[in-house]
Amino acid sequence: MKSKRFEVLDARPVNQDGYVQEWPEVGLIAMNSPFDPKPSIKIENGVVTELDGKCRAEFDMLDTFIADHAIRLENAEKAMAMDSLDIARMIVDINVSRKEVLDITLSLTPAKLTEVVGKLTIVEIMMGMTKMRARMIPANQCHVTNVRDNPVQIAADAAEAGVRGFAEMETTVAVARYAPFNAIALFVGAQVGRPGVMTQCALEEATELMLGMRGFTTYAETISVYGTEPVFMDGDDTPYSKAFLASCYASRGLKMRFTSGTGSEVQMGYAEGKSMLYLEARCLAVTKGAGVQGTQNGSVSCIGVPAGVPGGIRAVAAENLIAMLLDLESTTSNDQTFTHSDLRRVARTVPQLFSGTDYICSGYSATPNYDNMFAGSNWDAEDYDDWVIIQRDMKVDGGLQPVREEDVLKARNKAARALQGMFRELGLPEITDAEVEAATYANGSNDMPQRNVNEDLKAIEDMMARKVTGVDFVKALDRAGFPDVAHNIYNMLRQKVAGDYLHTASIFDQNFHVLSAVNVPNQYHGPMTGYQISEERWNQLKNIPRAIRPEDI
Repeated sequence: MKSKRFEVLDARPVNQDGYVQEWPEVGLIAMNSPFDPKPSIKIENGVVTELDGKCRAEFDMLDTFIADHAIRLENAEKAMAMDSLDIARMIVDINVSRKEVLDITLSLTPAKLTEVVGKLTIVEIMMGMTKMRARMIPANQCHVTNVRDNPVQIAADAAEAGVRGFAEMETTVAVARYAPFNAIALFVGAQVGRPGVMTQCALEEATELMLGMRGFTTYAETISVYGTEPVFMDGDDTPYSKAFLASCYASRGLKMRFTSGTGSEVQMGYAEGKSMLYLEARCLAVTKGAGVQGTQNGSVSCIGVPAGVPGGIRAVAAENLIAMLLDLESTTSNDQTFTHSDLRRVARTVPQLFSGTDYICSGYSATPNYDNMFAGSNWDAEDYDDWVIIQRDMKVDGGLQPVREEDVLKARNKAARALQGMFRELGLPEITDAEVEAATYANGSNDMPQRNVNEDLKAIEDMMARKVTGVDFVKALDRAGFPDVAHNIYNMLRQKVAGDYLHTASIFDQNFHVLSAVNVPNQYHGPMTGYQISEERWNQLKNIPRAIRPEDI
């Protein structure tokens, strides 16, 4: 007979997930692979001649790039000679400042960084993240997509996400040619929801750069780097080509970050027998060497790979910490579904949510997951109340806030009407009053009328041929009777000229003031230091609409 208890347990959601034993020879191991290199460095006449057990003649292109561009050499031999456990203890010691830690970790090799964070428990990793994140104030980012690429719905969902507190928003497409409409709708909707929200459209890199230069977007982050040479070559890329692309964005005033994460190399079959975390440390060193201000990491779209092996979720938190030890903005994933278990998906987010990171999610789905074109998020629109109540329970700031239904409906309606007017002024296909009404109250694309896709795609082609830019959006919105939205779009475009938001971990407040690691640095050094939730913010977080006033009972 079979145990009744085991029958019940076998049917639990967590047992629908996939799990595998470690297989170090192919890289199916999260941390501490027996095939990971031992940390080492030798410097002769200002040139790295040995890196993590390899002499310069054996370097692949990643080793060469990292050796030449990613390690602060003046302190490297001294830092590398330190005991890894001593460095790990400095990371969690409240008497050692973030700057003192960075003076050491910016001179470490990928193997040494991996060895250091391997000494930390998950709680100690969280302590390290609390101290080492770049910007004092935590924030959040969301996905705004739908299966029909409906721009009216995107605008309304973006407006709601702005009201709910997201500092950045990202869209992508089901049909590639819809990208300009999705980008426009996201831009307009976000600026209705809250002035100063940054937006991007995730596409192949040439199109993404073009949209940014034309003023359709304000930042980018889907510039992927990898931890082994064969994976880079498989994509016709090198660390040098990625660095050149990064300079293209920066020269046009566009904030951008690289993307990487544990598991991508083993998923692509080129892990070279190294642990996922070591390869991610190489990715992060490449990111630092390229001069990019930040990274989107935390396994991201590969989360199912580390989640299937022992210690994999700990390794994901460890890679976030390594990014911070390299003084990078860290946008810490939590953005792809990976489990059938609600308990596991919350546990996966705890290290980032409770510690606070520059962006806790790199894609909290602002729609139901059936509309999420990034393959579904770990958190979606139907989890909004859970998220804000967890913030309230633990007194943590996860970047969101409770909202009132009437405020959300007002923002959604205004965003849809603003896009309607802008489309009209730009000679684009009509957005009907029925679409505006539906978008105001919709939960997802199932609640929206369908648009004429062929007509939209022809109009997009014509609009791009007419060289329409963000300046035309400003003029069109003003003519359509939305001068405040036009002003917000104009202010976002102006920021590209100023360039202040190219600094590490930059976000805007609603007055378009840049908040970054430069002017709002993280200065945590123990209890009652660093980010402290203000009384005003705490009142905002704790006063959820469902809470009953005792005097009313």
